[in-house]
Amino acid sequence: MANSALNRVGFLMGPTASGKTALAIELYQSGGFDIISVDSAMVYRGLDIGSAKPSQEELVQAPHRLIDIRDPAEAYNAVDFRNDALREIERSHARNRIPLFVGGTMLYYKVLLEGVANMPSADAAVRAKVEAIAEEKGWQAVHALLTQVDPVAAERIHPNHSQRLSRAYEVFLQTGKPLSQWHSEQERDALCERYNVRQMAVMPIDRKILHGRIEQRFDQMMELGFEAEVMALMQREDLHLDLPSMRSVGYRQMWRYLAGEINFATMRDQILAATRQLAKRQFTWLRGWEDVYHLDVSGTPDLEALNNLALRYYQRD
Repeated sequence: MANSALNRVGFLMGPTASGKTALAIELYQSGGFDIISVDSAMVYRGLDIGSAKPSQEELVQAPHRLIDIRDPAEAYNAVDFRNDALREIERSHARNRIPLFVGGTMLYYKVLLEGVANMPSADAAVRAKVEAIAEEKGWQAVHALLTQVDPVAAERIHPNHSQRLSRAYEVFLQTGKPLSQWHSEQERDALCERYNVRQMAVMPIDRKILHGRIEQRFDQMMELGFEAEVMALMQREDLHLDLPSMRSVGYRQMWRYLAGEINFATMRDQILAATRQLAKRQFTWLRGWEDVYHLDVSGTPDLEALNNLALRYYQRD
């Protein structure tokens, strides 16, 4: 079944600002593909300019699934994405089309490919208990408690990484079983066991080219009204900087600028630095990724040539 030509799933990965969206639109217009977004910011309504969400004109040309499916006050995680993605795969195959996953949130790809640990959902009361400990004694104390019950997880999690640290200790308090044990026992539901997965990454070899594109994108975002977009989000009483949506690259920095905490030059420098760091992490993921076909997009990409290469790769028997 996994090798069936009618059972394909395509991945189009790459660092931010590498040109994934433009190539995906070309592929969609060539026929036979459904585009499914793999982006942890684009899932949120109202996070349009700062997330480089395709424009309304582009979405008319090539509809993207899993965009604008959450309010920014709501949480959305990799497990939510996997459930949504599996449903979209079935819908595409029912129409005899290839689901093409496009984006740069590498954790989402990993969870979709490998599956997740069958752990219980978060418990608000347990989380409040952990947060109370942290508030009274600090996250170093929570890390020390985790070290006692799950030294393997504690070694992997930095004491300052409050979100991961809290979740690891919560799991133990809820279940009596260390997070590391849950991970070692997890039943993986590998995507390649169900489908013929073909993975492509568009990546400029010269990082300087990508950094230049990142700066150009920032300038375009400002021209399109990124400042006004964040200002509108700040007017909502239910949004704050601790929400996953507001932790997206660019939004936190612009929020702090509009709140008067930093000046424009600092905001710009911080956004560019955070975006470059994101791209670096994406490069790191992709360098260690297995079974991926790399396309160099240094210089001015020839979309027609890239499209032809991608078509042959995704559609070959």
